Amino acid sequence: MRTAYKVRIYPTPEQAAVLNRTFGCVRLVWNRVLAWRQARYRAEGVTTSYAQTDRYLTELKRDGGHDFLYEVSSVPLQQALRHQHTAFVNFFAGRAKYPRFKSRHGRQSATYTRSAFRWRDGRLHLAKMDDPIALVWSWPQVDPATINPTMVTVSRDSDGRWYASIAVETETGPEPVPATGGQVGIDLGVTYFAVLSTGEKIPNPRHLERKARNLARYQRRMARKQRGSNNRAKAKAKVARAHTKVRDARADFLHRTSTRLVRDHELIVIEDLNVKGMVRNRSLARAISDCGWGEFRRQLEYKTARTGRRLVVTDRWYPSSKTCSACGHLLATLSLSTRHWTCPGCGTRHDRDVNAAKNILAAGRAVSACGADVSPQGSSLRRSAVKQEAQPVRAGIPVLQL
Repeated sequence: MRTAYKVRIYPTPEQAAVLNRTFGCVRLVWNRVLAWRQARYRAEGVTTSYAQTDRYLTELKRDGGHDFLYEVSSVPLQQALRHQHTAFVNFFAGRAKYPRFKSRHGRQSATYTRSAFRWRDGRLHLAKMDDPIALVWSWPQVDPATINPTMVTVSRDSDGRWYASIAVETETGPEPVPATGGQVGIDLGVTYFAVLSTGEKIPNPRHLERKARNLARYQRRMARKQRGSNNRAKAKAKVARAHTKVRDARADFLHRTSTRLVRDHELIVIEDLNVKGMVRNRSLARAISDCGWGEFRRQLEYKTARTGRRLVVTDRWYPSSKTCSACGHLLATLSLSTRHWTCPGCGTRHDRDVNAAKNILAAGRAVSACGADVSPQGSSLRRSAVKQEAQPVRAGIPVLQL
C-alpha cells in the first residue's frame, strides 16, 4: 500500500534556481518527445515505445544544442518519459484524454526516484543540491525520521508556493478504528452538498460563489495590464492566490466531511454520478464543479480502504428520488422543482432528498447482500447488482404504477 505525504517546502534562492531549471528541462523534454511522437505517427503510422523515447532523449542531449540538459539531474527527465508513456497507455485504454503539451505558466513539477534524493533523519536532500530543503511536517503522529520514501515529486503552484509529495510504501493493513455499526446513504446535490439517510443535511459552502466577485475584480485588473509586463505578472499571481484560497477551502471542507462520515459509519453508500456529463449543462456547470463530488468520492474510497470501512457505489440509473422508501411505490414522473411529495401508495410524506438517501442506502445493502463489487471504478457498468436482489431492505423492487 502506498501512502503520500504532501509537505510545504521553502527552498533557498539557490535551490529555487536549480528547481526552476529542472522544471524547464522536464517541460522541454516532454514537449519535444511528444512532438516527435506525433510527427512520427503522422509520417510512418507507427506508435512509439518507451525505449525509443529513451534513445531519442540520449540523441537530444548529444546534438550539441541541448547541453544544458546535463546541468540538471537526469532522473526527472527519465521520469517525464515514463509519465508520458503511462499517459498514452491510459489514453489508448480509454481512461484519460490525449496527452497535451506542457506550458511554462501554471503548475510545474519534477519527480525524483531513490537514486536522485536522500532522506536522512527527516530531511530531504535532492540531486544537484548541497544542502537539504527546509520543509514543514504536518503529521505529529508520524515520525519523519522513521519513514523510507520511494519517490519524491517537487512542485511549484502558479501562486508561487512550493510542495514536495513524498511517496512511502507501507506493509501495514487497515488502521483499526472503533466499530460503530452505523450505515448511511448519501444523496449529493447542489442546494445541499449532501443529504444523509439519517435526515441530516450538510449545507453547500459554495466556496467559488462566495469569492466570485473578488476573482472577477482581480481578473479585470489583470486584463488591463500590458502583456509581458511585471505588473501583469503581479496581477496574475494575485488571481492565482485567490483561486488557491478557494481550492484550499474546498479541500478542507471535503476532508472534514469525508473523515467524519468514515469515522461514524461502517457502511457508506453513494450514487454513481456522471459528473462529466452533468457539467455540460451550462447553467449548472460552475455550481457542480464547485461542489467537488469527484474528489469527495475519491477521498471516501481511500479513507474507507485505509480504515477497513465499506463503500458501496450504487447504479446511477436507480430511481432513488421517485421511489417511496416506505412501500416501494415508483412514481411515473417527478419534476426537479418538486422537493416534497406524498406517496399515493401508502400516504407517506417524503422530503425528496432524504427519501433518495434512504433508497440509496437500501440499494447499497442489497448490493452488499448479493456479493457485488464495492467501490467500483467504472461508472454504469454494474447496474445489474441492484436488480439481482429479489427484495431490498424494506422497500422492495420499485414497480411502476400508473
